[in-house]
Amino acid sequence: MANSRMVELPVTLVGEVEPCCPPLTSAELSQSDAERMAAMFKALADPVRLRLFSKVASHPDGEACVCDIADVGVSQPTVSHHLRKLREAGLLASERRGTWVYYRVEPSVIAGMAALLSGPG
Repeated sequence: MANSRMVELPVTLVGEVEPCCPPLTSAELSQSDAERMAAMFKALADPVRLRLFSKVASHPDGEACVCDIADVGVSQPTVSHHLRKLREAGLLASERRGTWVYYRVEPSVIAGMAALLSGPG
């Protein structure tokens, strides 16, 4: 796991969406933008991680306790591993409260990924 690294996305104010990268149809991606986005898509390419990300993103409170999202058919240590990978890719943020950890989707992540993949017009 020596090749793991943290990817930080720009944080925007509520209501603002500033994708980290230009849409694919508007310009060629730079090396750094391509690496940043590849890390995010790679993290989401695993079905368990995609389910965990979806559970957090769709949670009514905008954040979810690990105790509420861990039922994805794998053991608790495996859930923790996958959540760590999502955090390292810059997709989730976490906060420890007592014995529980709460997760939320990083600001502008979904909109930024959608903007990257959006077509012209």
